[in-house]
Amino acid sequence: MRRDEVVPRTFVCVIAAAAAATFTLAGCGPARMGTAAITGGQRITVTTLSDQVTNLKQAYQVGKAKIQLQFPLAQAPQQVLGWLLRFQIRDELAVRNHLVVTTGESQRALTALARQTGRTGPAFVQLAVANGLAPDMLPDLGRYEAIQNQEFTRLNGGTLPRTQARIQALSPEFSRRECVAAKSLSIEVNPQFGQLDYGTYSVIPAKSPLSEPTAPAPSPTAKPQLTPTC
Repeated sequence: MRRDEVVPRTFVCVIAAAAAATFTLAGCGPARMGTAAITGGQRITVTTLSDQVTNLKQAYQVGKAKIQLQFPLAQAPQQVLGWLLRFQIRDELAVRNHLVVTTGESQRALTALARQTGRTGPAFVQLAVANGLAPDMLPDLGRYEAIQNQEFTRLNGGTLPRTQARIQALSPEFSRRECVAAKSLSIEVNPQFGQLDYGTYSVIPAKSPLSEPTAPAPSPTAKPQLTPTC
């Protein structure tokens, strides 16, 4: 796995892994004025999203000589919104499973994650930016990791799993619980920004009803999962 890639929901290698569409589909769920997405009845506002996209782009411009973006810059809103949704889902996982994460635990988890990627300091920030995370969002990434650590510890009987084999054995149940958390939030993404792929908890382009390809498009490497399977 390349160090410039982010693979959401992986235990030891989470990182190893606004320019929206020009139309809004009328009558679709959360296409409310100023709303990028709705999770658990709460709005992620376009203003919140725009602020983080601006933060991301500014960080990229400052360090672009050392940053290899893993997505087209025009897709920055989708990348940032995907992370905002992942954080909401992970928080819901914590609530549903009675996990309490302190600020100190979040900071330690973030430090451990940086160590695992082989990047520290500015290099870790650059890696985060390369994967669609604005620098302001790094504390949330630490909490995201800490919640995952706690849940794996619980699933492992009270100790953090130390081998890849044990992590792989526990991952299906962790993924099921995270899926249940995501499903409970009834997430709606404004079609102006795309739709949620539950396979990766990322925001992907929404299919437009205005036109259809005249020839079959190549099959994607992984078919999007548009509804929870749990």
